Amino acid sequence: MNISRAGGDLNTVVNILVIILVFGIIIMIHELGHFLMCKWMGIGVIEFSIGMGPCIFKTQRGETQYSIRCLPIGGYCMMLGEDDAENEDERAFPNKPIWSRIAVVLAGPVFNFLLAFFASMLLIGLAGYLTGEINYVGEGTGAEAAGIAEGDVITHINGERIYDFREVSVFMQFYSSEEPVALTFLRDGQEHTVSVIPTYNEETGVYQLGLSGGYHYENGIYTRTRANIWNNIKYSALELRYWIKTTIFSLVKLATGHVALNQVSGVVGTADMMNSIMDEARESGDSLTVVLNVINFLILISANLGVMNLLPIPALDGGRFLFLLVELITRKPIPKEKEAIIHAIGFVLLFAIMILVTFKDIRNLFIS
Repeated sequence: MNISRAGGDLNTVVNILVIILVFGIIIMIHELGHFLMCKWMGIGVIEFSIGMGPCIFKTQRGETQYSIRCLPIGGYCMMLGEDDAENEDERAFPNKPIWSRIAVVLAGPVFNFLLAFFASMLLIGLAGYLTGEINYVGEGTGAEAAGIAEGDVITHINGERIYDFREVSVFMQFYSSEEPVALTFLRDGQEHTVSVIPTYNEETGVYQLGLSGGYHYENGIYTRTRANIWNNIKYSALELRYWIKTTIFSLVKLATGHVALNQVSGVVGTADMMNSIMDEARESGDSLTVVLNVINFLILISANLGVMNLLPIPALDGGRFLFLLVELITRKPIPKEKEAIIHAIGFVLLFAIMILVTFKDIRNLFIS
């Protein structure tokens, strides 16, 4: 028996189980937000499901069926009378005050943000947090010409407040001009602002400032900054802010044509990235590194799901919130049959996009 091959197969199985667990937790927390808010608002729940498609496990507790379905690509919390305006039960969703219905719809994304926040607290508690500190300035780059030095701490880029050097990287990833970039930084407690002329990197296809950073230099090594409890709370909120901001920024670039749809990763592509990074972390021989990478992916995906679900697209929580907002303004609900048709069309379109992205992800697996 090839021991190396057996170990590799075992690692692959472990990776798959971890990936399923991460997606399962994120989906469960999202639906749990809807579920708990329903219970708080006195709305009946017919089914609470993790996963989609055929049911592989179910149990009945009171009025609610709790299910696990075979496809880990979503879930749902089926409420009493959700699509039935004629249901006269006082516990039916349509019969509750509009603010109660809005709270239920928004609870799923809010719980995703809370999951990302608490996971960030765990990550920062174990590894520390990143800052805007500069660790490297390339020779002959625009940053060097502007007088930026190692140890400076960037606080603003083009007037926008930043706390983490990754925000500089994201900004430059979509920057498509040789126009100077205004960088504000702290040095010895004094604030300075300089203009940095970016240079185009033909290999990566992006404009660069010639900087890297985020870590704190101490005792001859670059490391994350350790946090006390108050800094942990602060930088966990900033970690959540970073991922929400990055997701929105990416969506804007996608909508404006700066990012092509074939550059977007779906469930399969994200799972493949997780698998690769876990393998790389495992090769370092440090099990903590593997755990930290898994937590980081949980934060990324949960924050991303929270933002995506708030988009005003039919079939998503944001689309349902939009209908409730119209009802709140006009004081007249949109006819349920029309709303159901719009949500059905939205679901079909989303499912079609999901299939296209999944097909692209699978094709990339074989090409790479």
